[in-house]
Amino acid sequence: MNTFRTVTSAARVLRQLRHDVRSIALMILVPCVMLLLLRYVFDGSPQTFDSIGASLLGIFPLITMFLVTSIATLRERTSGTLERLLAMPLGKGDLIAGYALAFGALAVVQSTLATGLALWVLGLDVTGSAWLLLLIALLDALLGTALGLFVSAFAASEFQAVQFMPAVIFPQLLLCGLFAPRDTMQPVLEGISDVLPMSYAVDGMNQVLHHPHITGDFVRDVAVVAGCALLVLALGAATLRRRTA
Repeated sequence: MNTFRTVTSAARVLRQLRHDVRSIALMILVPCVMLLLLRYVFDGSPQTFDSIGASLLGIFPLITMFLVTSIATLRERTSGTLERLLAMPLGKGDLIAGYALAFGALAVVQSTLATGLALWVLGLDVTGSAWLLLLIALLDALLGTALGLFVSAFAASEFQAVQFMPAVIFPQLLLCGLFAPRDTMQPVLEGISDVLPMSYAVDGMNQVLHHPHITGDFVRDVAVVAGCALLVLALGAATLRRRTA
């Protein structure tokens, strides 16, 4: 990898996204709209919003970043842009890191807006620091970016890219502990949930929700989510192909 080529690749992606208003709106505004809707769905029971709002603050960015990143990357492959880029002195690692850097910059904006809205407009009540909540939200968005980059290598069309969402995201959503504590699940499902990164994203949010200081479990959750994001990015670079079959 080369730092200059990576930054140049990221700048190119950002220039392209600047002209894609719908993708920017999806990445930045949709998580905020979903949180706003959720708050008033539980208008008569604000304690319910407090109990699940923090978890969804991490899940919504993960889902939106997964969807936009997978489609945007696939579009470059099917249009021939990726093939032309790889014909230049640009390594796969530079390209993947450039994508991650560009979408990561948008993830910072997305996570900051969503966290600020949840805490200071919608009144989400958390015991821990807002900065820790923002950290987990940002890592979740980066994980969604990494997963989107990875699965785009296995899709032949944008429709197929969307089809990966129920295969990759929905099982994690069901098993992450949002709907039921993981230790009350059937043992096999609990074991599966223990290796899914979204489970640690939700656990990290819950640590901030209930504890005023950084706990050992919080450090573990942050390390697992960050480690999974880096691992998936490395797999994305390894499976990157010039064109889609």
